[in-house]
Amino acid sequence: MNNAQNHHGLASIRGNYGRFSDKEKKIADYILHNPQNIIHHTINQVADELNVAESTVFRFCKRIGFKGYQAFKIALAAEIVTPMNDIHEKISEGDNIGTVSEKVFRSNIKTLEDTMHIIDGKIFERAVEMILEAERVEFFGNGGSALVALDAYHKFIRSGLQVSSNLESHMQRMSASQLTDKDVAVLISHSGSTKDLLDVLQTLKGKGVKTISITNFAKSPLTKEVELSLYTVAEEIDYRSEAMSSRIAQLSIIDALYTNVMIAKKEKGREALQNMREAMSLKRL
Repeated sequence: MNNAQNHHGLASIRGNYGRFSDKEKKIADYILHNPQNIIHHTINQVADELNVAESTVFRFCKRIGFKGYQAFKIALAAEIVTPMNDIHEKISEGDNIGTVSEKVFRSNIKTLEDTMHIIDGKIFERAVEMILEAERVEFFGNGGSALVALDAYHKFIRSGLQVSSNLESHMQRMSASQLTDKDVAVLISHSGSTKDLLDVLQTLKGKGVKTISITNFAKSPLTKEVELSLYTVAEEIDYRSEAMSSRIAQLSIIDALYTNVMIAKKEKGREALQNMREAMSLKRL
């Protein structure tokens, strides 16, 4: 999976923000708040405005997947000057049912594409390794993310791994207290700042549990504390919060993790899946 694509500069910056150095974050903040300036400024002007070397700006552009400042500038122009209305249009009260439905689908498609483009392949590979090496894997989430955690449990129980998930916050805290440094916890939160989940995280850290987060915000209390973060990219539209779109991306990240784990487990994975299918066949008429 690529770290950035030519028309996903802003998404790449948001997704990688947590891994930037302080100097890189200074450049990232400037771009995110003043994207129009990049289009109209030379690399020298941007460097002077930020009081950094031109080479620092150039390296930053390469860091997020572009050949240099000019390539990033061109991509950014296409990204913000052409807003892709056919993909992410606002929903209005005058839209009929068919139009609203199409816009929701297109919003989800854009969320998936943006998320795919900012996934760091090496970090994703490490997440798969952590899950494979764990004695036990537990999925945590609150609200809508709790349902994603439950979906992850529903998938990974087919893998033969020891997995679990709880919907209720007190049970989550209790369960977290029973994990060890040989286990892995996957914490799912759109905002990365849900108090109940951060409380669970503190319990996990106290037990030495390895932690992976799935979140939309690179700069959040959750990402500061976990070992590994996987990011979604979702935008808010009228009548529909960004958290709703991010759920689609969260589910897709879980699907990708599960599929990679099953491929890595080879025969053991196929055997576990077959055992599950045989057990479930008894429920069918």
